Amino acid sequence: MTNSWKSLITVVTLIALSGCASMSADECAVSDWRAIGFEDGSQGYTSDRLGNHRKACAKHGMAPNFDDYQSGRSEGLRQYCQPSRGFNSGANGQRYNGVCPSDLEPDFVTAFNSGHHLYTLRASVNSTNHQLNSRRSELERNEDRTISAGIGLVSQETTTENRILLLAELKDLSERKGQLETEIVALIEDRVVFEQQLAEYEDYIASARY
Repeated sequence: MTNSWKSLITVVTLIALSGCASMSADECAVSDWRAIGFEDGSQGYTSDRLGNHRKACAKHGMAPNFDDYQSGRSEGLRQYCQPSRGFNSGANGQRYNGVCPSDLEPDFVTAFNSGHHLYTLRASVNSTNHQLNSRRSELERNEDRTISAGIGLVSQETTTENRILLLAELKDLSERKGQLETEIVALIEDRVVFEQQLAEYEDYIASARY
């Protein structure tokens, strides 16, 4: 293995482990800015990323090599700006920062939008399930409280004043129960629609082979 490749692997490993734009003195000292640029490009970072590196390394009295960084980043972007990567980014709910070169961007954006639509459909199903679970839990609490209030209402130990309060509470509980039951029915209907849309789109995506 050549020294240049060892340097490349070292830098990429250090940056991957750091997980952010902040760089240590050792990372800055490695100084293979082409490799750093490649790593940032392959992750779809904007050119602003270099500014973050510059600030981090300035604390250690060092500065990045702009030309090497940009050259590496351009190579990395060509790896990032592939349809399969665009689709996966969209499907994971990530953002596209408009970094792809003009010859790769159309196909990348088309795939990204397809992935993002899949993400949106999945989110709709998940959100509906979450709302359903929430309404059902509230309905259970409503029924438990209705039973408790009913017991209190007929108890001989309950004062007239508390009985009036319990009657008002039972009225509110009954109204809320009706609202919850209506919402649950509507959410179930929505979920059926969303799940059907998701299944149809997943079939379409499978044929697209991103």
